[in-house]
Amino acid sequence: MTDKAVAMLILSLLILVLAAACVLAVRGVRADTSAEADPLAVPEALFAPESLEGVLCAQLLDGEITRGQYMRSMAGIAARDEERHPLTVPGYDD
Repeated sequence: MTDKAVAMLILSLLILVLAAACVLAVRGVRADTSAEADPLAVPEALFAPESLEGVLCAQLLDGEITRGQYMRSMAGIAARDEERHPLTVPGYDD
């Protein structure tokens, strides 16, 4: 074999090794991204209602109470709120 043939053989082997290394690297990156693409476990408490109105709304959406029950409950909450914290308009004196 001539020196040119040996150099071409070494160069070809080097290219094959580099190509194999690139393929393995891409497979590793794809495996990492597919592991990261799994849905995140979000705690249920994050979406829990924080107010009585929120609880009533969740019950209505889940079908635990009817629309009429929801409206009566909201009217009761509004009446209680008006009694505890009456609405006053600034600058309006009787």
